This record gives sequence, structure tokens and C-alpha cells, in this order.
Amino acid sequence: MEQKINFKSCYNSPIGNITIASDGKNLTGLWFEGQKYFGYTINIKMAENNKLEIFKNTKNWLDRYFTGKRPEISELPLAPTGSDFRKNVWQILCKIPYGKVCTYGDIAQIIAKEQNIGKMSAQAVGGAIGHNPISIIIPCHRVIGSNGSLTGYAGGINTKTKLLEHEGVDVENLLELKKDKQALRFIFPHS
Repeated sequence: MEQKINFKSCYNSPIGNITIASDGKNLTGLWFEGQKYFGYTINIKMAENNKLEIFKNTKNWLDRYFTGKRPEISELPLAPTGSDFRKNVWQILCKIPYGKVCTYGDIAQIIAKEQNIGKMSAQAVGGAIGHNPISIIIPCHRVIGSNGSLTGYAGGINTKTKLLEHEGVDVENLLELKKDKQALRFIFPHS
């Protein structure tokens, strides 16, 4: 039986060291140093390999992101490991525009509508978001509590705050942003 190999590389971002993981072709992980669930989807030891094209492309994406540009998620081949439910939540996260926010409850409503069920648990959605293995690129930092609070970021609230501020979000007035519903127009065009 052939053993699967995963690779890693490091990236020094303006807000802390990041470990990037790949199966050799696709991006499989991106975690801040000390992040909760660091590497949990990679079941084997990762070998350092800074020469992979996917790492070069991911670092270029991050360079552009951290200099204020808005690179597209679709530029990188993503292969996060998770249940179908988690992958569905992560796909929804990818639709949240740069500099916009939505709530865990908003995403729960989207999933309930997609599955034609009466209600979906915001806590279940939060669990899926917290286990997102590709931070920043799959933008879980753009999800806030229903009361506008910065809650539940596996990379830490300080990191979440820095990412949102970097994107131009007025963190002091998140409750007002939530009431405005600007972020939800991409998902609920008639909101």
C-alpha cells in the first residue's frame, strides 16, 4: 500500500507565522502558529518542501492579500478535508466578499434553505467554521456573532480583528454592519 505524503512550507505574514500544507498539488491547510485544530486534517507527518508550485502560488496570493489587493479564492486549487456538511459551510464562506461580514445564524439559514429544512443549528455551523483547515483563503474570519461580537475564531480573536481591520471592516461598529445586511446581499439578493 502506497503511503500518502503531505508537504508543508512556512510563510511569515504581517500578523504571525503561517504553516501551509499541500498534498503536492492542492492546498490542504493554512494555519496560524498555535491555532486551535492546527494540522488536525493531516493524519501524517508533513515533510518540508518549499519548492512546490502550490506553495509558490499560495505565498504570492498571501503577499497580494497582505498588501491590500483582493486575490480570488478560485486562483488556488483547494482540497480541505472534512465531512460533506463542513465542506458545504466552507463553500458558503468562500462567497462572503472581501471586507464584508455575516453571522453564524445567517449561514445556518442558508443551509436550512438549501436543504429545505425548517431550521439549522448556528452552533453546528460554528463548529464547521471553527474547523476550517484553510484560514484566510477560506475566509472564516468574516463570520461574527449575531450580536455583532467577534467570536469563535480558531486563530484567536486578536488575529480575527487584525484580518477584518486589514479588509477595512469597522470592527468597533460590527453591530451596525450586521443590521445593514450588506454582506448578505451576495447570498440573499432580495434581502
